[in-house]
Amino acid sequence: MRVLLAEDEPHLSAQIKRLLNAEGRVVDTAQNGLEALHLGSTEPYDMIILDIGLPERDGITVLREWREAGVSTPVLILTARDGWSDRVDGLDAGADDYMIKPFHMPELAARVRAILRRQSGQLSAVIEMGDVALDTKTGRVTVKDVPVDLTAQEIAVLTYLSHNRGRLISRTELSEHIYEYDGDRDSNTIAVFITRLRKKLGSDLIKTVRGRGYMIDTD
Repeated sequence: MRVLLAEDEPHLSAQIKRLLNAEGRVVDTAQNGLEALHLGSTEPYDMIILDIGLPERDGITVLREWREAGVSTPVLILTARDGWSDRVDGLDAGADDYMIKPFHMPELAARVRAILRRQSGQLSAVIEMGDVALDTKTGRVTVKDVPVDLTAQEIAVLTYLSHNRGRLISRTELSEHIYEYDGDRDSNTIAVFITRLRKKLGSDLIKTVRGRGYMIDTD
């Protein structure tokens, strides 16, 4: 799952990125409001973490412009302001949740997981797909309760497909959600990851629609 992190404080941005990377998220960063506005308007993110106090263009303005342009990506706003009116402004502008700085990193990670679950209609942190289970909190994958060792890219592919069960996902869409903005988005490698996942998790888990993409059934 791919996240845009718009935060101008370098140390905090690096902390959050490490946290989300450790949970299998792909993270792009923006250091100012104009950069955030551009990335959030042109790239297919699964969610956005947006600091209100960005330079060049403040976060509330950026969020309003996204919503006016039809960008529906879930947004978690960060604010150093503890006044209730600022939180109301953020929520009214279209935010899905907010956190007040300073905050605890485990709580941020939990809120990110909750937003992504709601976005995909997933109620539990554990996604069960027949004999396969994916714990979205820990990244742990099991087959019939036996842990399976997956690479970071394999987990990224499995996570995106599992959050979009029942929907056909093209190679291009997959590559857009498992690589960073400046990453080498080679959609041909997706077939390699799919082959590895089938070997490790079972050949029936991921369906192929030739020439169109991949899908995990909801059954």
